[in-house]
Amino acid sequence: MKHSTYYSLASLIKAGKKRARKKEIISFDLFDTLLIRRIHDPDLVKLPVARYISDLAKQQNIHKGWQSIQKMRDAIEREHRQETAKNFEDHEACYPLFMQELLQKVFGSAFDESLLQKVTNYELAMENSMLVPRQALVDWMKELSLADKRIFVISDIYLPSSHLQKLLQYAGLDQHIEQVVSSADTFLAKASGKAYALLAQKFSLPYESWLHIGDNPIADGVRAAEAGIDALIIHDPREDQRKAIIKRYFHYSDLKPFWRGRALQQLMAPLEGENQSASALYAEGYNFIGPLIGMFLQQIRRICREKSITKIFFLSREGWIFKQYWEKTLATLYPAGDLPQTEYLYVSRIALAGASCAYQGLTQINADIALVPAGNRDFRDICRIFSLCPEKFTSHLAAYDLKVDTCLSPAHEGFRAEHRENLNALLKDKNFQDEVKSQTREANEAMQRYFTEAGLFEHANVAIVDIGWIGTIQRFLFEAIAHREDCPNCYGMLFGATRTIAYPETSKNLIQGIMFDRRSFDLAGSTLLYAQDVFEEACRAPHPTLMGYALTDDGYTLVFRQTDDDSGLAEQEQDLYFAPLQQGILDSAERFAAAAALLNFTFEDWKPWINYLFLSKLAFPRATEVANIKHRHHLDDFHGNNKPSANLGKDFMPLWSQTQSQLRYNPFLRLRYFLSHLRRKINE
Repeated sequence: MKHSTYYSLASLIKAGKKRARKKEIISFDLFDTLLIRRIHDPDLVKLPVARYISDLAKQQNIHKGWQSIQKMRDAIEREHRQETAKNFEDHEACYPLFMQELLQKVFGSAFDESLLQKVTNYELAMENSMLVPRQALVDWMKELSLADKRIFVISDIYLPSSHLQKLLQYAGLDQHIEQVVSSADTFLAKASGKAYALLAQKFSLPYESWLHIGDNPIADGVRAAEAGIDALIIHDPREDQRKAIIKRYFHYSDLKPFWRGRALQQLMAPLEGENQSASALYAEGYNFIGPLIGMFLQQIRRICREKSITKIFFLSREGWIFKQYWEKTLATLYPAGDLPQTEYLYVSRIALAGASCAYQGLTQINADIALVPAGNRDFRDICRIFSLCPEKFTSHLAAYDLKVDTCLSPAHEGFRAEHRENLNALLKDKNFQDEVKSQTREANEAMQRYFTEAGLFEHANVAIVDIGWIGTIQRFLFEAIAHREDCPNCYGMLFGATRTIAYPETSKNLIQGIMFDRRSFDLAGSTLLYAQDVFEEACRAPHPTLMGYALTDDGYTLVFRQTDDDSGLAEQEQDLYFAPLQQGILDSAERFAAAAALLNFTFEDWKPWINYLFLSKLAFPRATEVANIKHRHHLDDFHGNNKPSANLGKDFMPLWSQTQSQLRYNPFLRLRYFLSHLRRKINE
């Protein structure tokens, strides 16, 4: 009997259905037939496992590099195969046996059975992350199951059948299969034909009623046919091409760092049944913003280890999605644990602004920050931002020739420089500052109670993770707690640090931009400035802005903005619009973690790809990309309702605010903007 080879799944399944009518037993090869691999080389899955073992060893004060551990594993596995060859035709090894020997050599007396289980679970998780069921074969298997066919899965691999059953369970196929057979259990494989004889004897399978499907022309084809089994072989050129592409990207990445990001995204790409139609917004979240967040968080983890940071506070509201992404990647990227604690902290600029005044008063720089937004005009806007009652300052203002509605911003008609000078003099007035402190003390006390409950003061070093941009939230947060003896060292880690207002850094209060920091010349990273609002809205939590902290009889309460006014309704509309984008971001997390764990690249390795994404997506976007991911509403809790002078900003319209017709039909529009941006960066 000869086997038949088919060059597409459709033709194989068509022939298989025809032949299966006369068969009672259908068996499938597992790897590269029923399940395909995302990666071109299955041995690459072993490398994250070696790194995991190395990390576990370090926790026991055993220092062995992962490369050394991988060499030990290869040597032990080779010895086991050589030993098997003395008694069996198939030179097979058994994973639990050689892995236990490896772990005993690495850990010595510290080895126990739970360690083997941990490593096994992680290896199976990594295997699973790189496996995808071939949807057409899965659907056919379900049809066969409904037709009461006896279905078997046969694999030549070092993983025993109990491990393969877990992989099939992950894929949702286990309920259709009568038995899973692995050469690791008996050392009898398809390659020699012994596995077919074993199954026939053990399960009383007549060869003439047996159909086998696989991908190996010898093990699945020739050997099955020699036994009298009808065999169909799949040789799919499209699969060969896909594997060749990831192989090329993988090898290119050794020499050209740009291809590291391309290899990442190739491994993240949905395959087979995963590849469902999705909105353009979902795709942008999955392919663009999601991987950037993953790389951002990887760098945060590295800094936390370097700085001995024991807790990460993800600041609302962008920190909401950062924390979710972090949690989805931990088991795969950092299986050994040894990570900082995490907390989602309810804060906002508007909530912290007033609390920051309780001990230091209202500083000149903070008053200046309040007057930066073009919609803020006078002392009433300062009071709104810092939770102050303007009427209680009437006499203080009058002493400096000011009123609550005196124009203090050059963006508005009626501004006079002496009014700003008078304001600066007022800020040095002790009586004025005493009133400021009195009005904000309760908010600060409520905030401290909340921060205490969140564990902020239990750690010497904490990370403050925020989207950016000038670090206003961390500025206010630190100023609100700086008076405490147990105030921790605050390491601010921003997605982007624009530093348009100087940050008051000290040894206890530092910020740095991860994806972009204006302190260093980073032309590609600086294109983040093109569309800052996009990242804010994409990562924003689906809950209202926190407006403040209030004392209660039994502690404190968080006060959120109402959601039924115009601003609240606009924000809900924005959240609804960006929901597919956020879902794409979150769905990318586990795929990013698996690919990043396998590739083992650092933030510096990703940087050329990050630069490419920023330039292509932000500085030179397609018109459709701008139309899709540009926010519909962007609400600024600092921005007032005053209308600035008519000519303010009239001469400059950002690229992302241009009309679709300009973006589509003006051929040099993006280049002109980029050259202008380049000139500004050079002149800074």
